[in-house]
Amino acid sequence: MLMVDTDSVEVERLLLGGGLFCPSCGGVLRPWGYTRWRISRGEHGDVRHRPRRASCPVCRGTHVLLPQVWLLRRADGVAVIGAALLAKAAGAGHRPIAALLGRPVSTVRGWLRRFNERAEEIRVLFTRLLHGLDPQADRLVARGSVFADALEVLGRAAAAVVVRLSPRPPWEFASRASGGLLLAPGSGSVPPA
Repeated sequence: MLMVDTDSVEVERLLLGGGLFCPSCGGVLRPWGYTRWRISRGEHGDVRHRPRRASCPVCRGTHVLLPQVWLLRRADGVAVIGAALLAKAAGAGHRPIAALLGRPVSTVRGWLRRFNERAEEIRVLFTRLLHGLDPQADRLVARGSVFADALEVLGRAAAAVVVRLSPRPPWEFASRASGGLLLAPGSGSVPPA
């Protein structure tokens, strides 16, 4: 799986022009069809989409080219999940957050638990990214929980990307920077910075 931009025309141009590389071996990816059609829940309702697939002639691996508005194995867009995480950091419980977002309580509870389990790993990843993007960044002030600290540094790294590279929605940055694994199961699955 490879996280790509949300502009499918640009992704196709890069794929056909040899501008996408295998995350496993670095070989140049080639077009290799599409995944099945799926329906995901975006910020503004359901979205029907069919991610592109690519193959690597070097290692013979295949990869889904997942737009950065999604996370791996999640039916909801990263911006929706991000809104839930921010609400939790502000003190809301999973039931009010689920009602606010119109999502099942169990789904929201799962997001919050998974992020909490991975908060330290996420905090470390985005701290490295922040200091790579802005070596002069101010020290991070502890927010009282690793959950809140992870969100703080994620937001600061996203802001540094805007200053250093280009405007980009913060949750799409988080999705791409984590390789779509922001809420992935298990430890050690977030890519190193």
